[in-house]
This record gives sequence, structure tokens and C-alpha cells, in this order.
Amino acid sequence: MKTKAIRLYGKKDLRLEEFELPQIKEDEILAKVVSDSLCMSSYKASSQGTDHKRIPDDVAENPIIIGHEFAGELVQVGAKWAHQFKAGDKFSIQPALNYEEGPVGILSAPGYSYQYIGGDATYVIIPKEVMEKDCLLAYQGEGYYPASLAEPLSCVIGAMHANYHTTPGSYVHKMDIVEGGKMAILAGVGPMGLAAINYVLHRPDRRPSLCVVTDVDQVRLDRAALLYTVEFAASVGIDLRYVNTAKMENPAEELKAISAGTGYDDVFVFAPVKPVVEQADAILAFDGCLNFFAGPSDPNFSAMFNFYNVHYAYTHVVGTSGGNNDDMVEALDLMSKGLDPAGLVTHIGGLDAVIDATKHLPEIPGGKKLIYTHIEMPLTPITDFAKLGETNDLFKKLAEICDRHNGLWNVEAESYLLNEFN
Repeated sequence: MKTKAIRLYGKKDLRLEEFELPQIKEDEILAKVVSDSLCMSSYKASSQGTDHKRIPDDVAENPIIIGHEFAGELVQVGAKWAHQFKAGDKFSIQPALNYEEGPVGILSAPGYSYQYIGGDATYVIIPKEVMEKDCLLAYQGEGYYPASLAEPLSCVIGAMHANYHTTPGSYVHKMDIVEGGKMAILAGVGPMGLAAINYVLHRPDRRPSLCVVTDVDQVRLDRAALLYTVEFAASVGIDLRYVNTAKMENPAEELKAISAGTGYDDVFVFAPVKPVVEQADAILAFDGCLNFFAGPSDPNFSAMFNFYNVHYAYTHVVGTSGGNNDDMVEALDLMSKGLDPAGLVTHIGGLDAVIDATKHLPEIPGGKKLIYTHIEMPLTPITDFAKLGETNDLFKKLAEICDRHNGLWNVEAESYLLNEFN
């Protein structure tokens, strides 16, 4: 079986190549990748090469396939897994294997560490450790893009579950956000912040009473407010506020005032920016938990933290990177029950768009960049479909479909794309 894939050979050395996959072993599975969502982590891996903890040292001789937010169909199932999977099954993958025998040990992950599996490819070989760790997950929903976005959604699910709170005099940590508490999502209208808002509004078992979302970009705040409305939030018992802190003279004081002076039980930081981290610390309530979600590129990144409050007000900080299997299963289950992650997606492209997009990901505005690996298409903002449609019937049809879905990407548009763009 031949595959086309984006392979990493070293720092900023990405190549689109076609090559033969080996015959699968009885403990492996051959799969067709349909969609992959580009992640800032792939930009970091591309930029850092072997300095990245998940990239093997011999990548120049044995290049790896990038991309880890992908979905598709199983093509051929090795005998060992025939009782559990079958050809034609739709799948998603939890890339955080935590598997001690991978190419780079416990940090090994599809999209970083393997020669024959990654999201930016047409066909891949799923190695045994993915199945052994129960990281190959069935997807029963419509389309493919929701399954690709299950991985980023699982990251914010994991962040919510990782927060903890205490009772003075007790050494037992109560995991998760405070039920009915006050939450702040800072720098919160980028792709991952939008995923967090979506999850908070659709989570059935535990919600805050107040959720304040901040940013300094009014255009992005306005888009978030259109996607995840204050009215819908109120219908599920959440007082949702979108706040532009660039317009505040003293953001920490004014944010604290919105909480009626108590501060916030759960504060999530979605940008590795020193003033944002320090603002988060300043608005923590008694026993407040700061979750530093955003992964910095600078290994020396630091910020001030009030240790007086750590001692006397029980404030604390956690950091999360990725979700686990349970988080992925929860994400896929929520999608099957109506949570649509389409609001995260702002650009669509083909496999030929991956190299340039990955290398320049921080510079490309908008949300998630969704790649369909079996088509050729420049990375294109959904908002440009109508203009392109003036001279291209395919884009005209895509624009019409997206217009029927509030300007968002959707299963109908995906189906049309896969049938017509090849």
C-alpha cells in the first residue's frame, strides 16, 4: 500500500513524500486517514526537531509522519485485533500513549515518534501499542471532522478534571472544577479556549454558575459570543460574560468585581503570557485553582505568583498537557449527543497545504486548520468561500452549504468536499 505523507527530517525540514508502507503484522492495523486538524504542538515539533522530547534522535535517517488530531476508517485489521475491530470502522486516536516501549520511550506518540503513523498522511499503520493502551477509539457519529477534533476537546476536558480543591483541615483533594462555582477563562477565544467554552456549556454533570471569558481581540470575542451565546448559557444555568480586558484600566480589579469581590474558584490560562498568568493569580478566590493550560515554547518561561495567598488563602496552580483515554471517550460521547466542535474550525485545506501551514501556524489568524488528506486544496478560510465562489463553482457550493449552517463547517460541507475536491 502506497501512502502520501508529510514527514519530518529535522528542524523545519518537512517533506511531502509518497512511499510504500510495509505489510502489516498480525498485531497492527492498516488505516485510511480522512481528516487531520493542525495543532500548535506540530509547529513546535517541526521547529524544534530532535530537541523536542517526543521526536526520535534518528529522525534524519528515519523520518516520522506529523499530525496527531486525525480520524478515518480502518482498512485491514491484523489477526490479533480481529475480535475487536473490523475493516470499515471509523476511528479516532488518543495520541498520548504513555507507553514505555515506543521509539522515544514513554513520551512516544503518533504524529511525533513513528515512521508509519501520523495524521498528515493518506494511509497509516497503527502500531500495536495504540491498541494495547486502548487508544484506538471507535467513532459512531456523522462525518469525520468531529473525531479529529475529539483530541483537542479531550485536552480541555482533561484540564477541567485536573483542577482540584481542598477543605481546610483536610488533606483530601476534591478533583474537578467547583460545581456552581465561579470560573474565568483568560485569553479564551482562541481554538482551545473556544473548545473549553463549548465543553463548559454542554457538560451535563458539573457547571459553574459564572463563566467569564476574556481576550484583547474584540473581533474574536464577538465571534465567540455568536457561536456560544449568553442566552444559551443562561438556559443551562450559567452567567456567561465576554470581556475585553484591553478596555480595562485595572483588569484584575475589574474582573474580581464581576465576581462580586470573591474572586474565581477556577481560572484557566490559554496563552503563555506573563501578565495574563499574573492576572490569573490576582483573581483567584480562597482555595482557587489556576490551570496553566497554554504550553510555552520558552523553557525558562516564568511569572510571579503570590505565595502569601498560597499559604493563607490556599490558592494553587496545576498544569495539564493533553487528555487521557477517558477524556477522549467523554469527548466522543458528547459529540454523539449533539456537541458540535465546528466553531473551532476556520480554515480548510488539502495535504499539499500542510507544510506551509504548519511552519507558519502562529502567524495564521483564526481557529483550527482542518486538513483533508486525500484532496489537493490551498489552506482556505471559510470566510473566503463566497468570494472564491464568484469564479469557482466548487467554492460557490461550499459557501452556500456553510451559509445554511451559520457560516460554520459541517458534515454536509465535508461530504461535498470529499466527493468533489479530488
